[in-house]
Amino acid sequence: MEKRQLDVVVMSDLHLGTYGCHATEIVNYLKSIQPQILVLNGDIIDIWQFNKRYFPTAHMQVIKEIMNLLSKGTRVIYITGNHDESLRRYSDMHMGNFQLTDKVVMEINGKMTWIFHGDVFDATTKGSAKILAKLGGHGYDLLILINRFLNWCLKVMGREKMSFSKKVKNSVKKAVSWIGDFEQTAAELAIEKKYDYVICGHIHQPQKREVVTKNGSVTYLNSGDWIENLTALEYTQNEWTIFQYDEKDFLTSSTPVVAMERKLPQLNVVTDEIALFIHSLALQS
Repeated sequence: MEKRQLDVVVMSDLHLGTYGCHATEIVNYLKSIQPQILVLNGDIIDIWQFNKRYFPTAHMQVIKEIMNLLSKGTRVIYITGNHDESLRRYSDMHMGNFQLTDKVVMEINGKMTWIFHGDVFDATTKGSAKILAKLGGHGYDLLILINRFLNWCLKVMGREKMSFSKKVKNSVKKAVSWIGDFEQTAAELAIEKKYDYVICGHIHQPQKREVVTKNGSVTYLNSGDWIENLTALEYTQNEWTIFQYDEKDFLTSSTPVVAMERKLPQLNVVTDEIALFIHSLALQS
């Protein structure tokens, strides 16, 4: 597959290190694009639920593909989220083409775009409520595992896949109302700041819509997630669009997962091989 040249790509809520992460699909997507700027908008590595016993090779391949884009000139901006909030102590760090920050404002073709994760508007991720949120995250992980098994059975029977969590969210009026409030709050703040676009993640709900208030208007966008929706935001030809992953588009170019032994190889540091020559010049007085 020929790589698509894009100006900006925004991805969020990959949740690497959890059972729900679609790492192989993420790798396939990253291999198919060559953006000038890649924005990782929070919850990329799920440090809340990180378990050293579960970080499969496919998840490492995601990191490898991001590093590969870096090496080929893509500027990577990692914006912290609530699940990777421990990285916030290192915010505003720059290393070559890599930047770690909590928010970013870009001017793209004369339009101001404000990008941040969005957990700042979520009271359930702060204080004592965070403990419940973390416990809820483990329950969500279990639900995703059950959902994957069910979808495997449905696929064998030739039926369409379904999402438990999506059905729950869409059927609970309180959840629908909370998402609406989240989007409205982000949009109103962006209008107040005179931004043209505001981009969030966090709520796992891909979206692109115009929000109009008495003070002005703004385009609100959400990059969705790579647990249920498998979506990203792409900017090219002066327009933001929502990319929706479809496995049919990647059947001929899917990336095989590299095999890895469970046991570490035996360490041997004795060698006759010379890997590096260093020549020094003696300066004469």
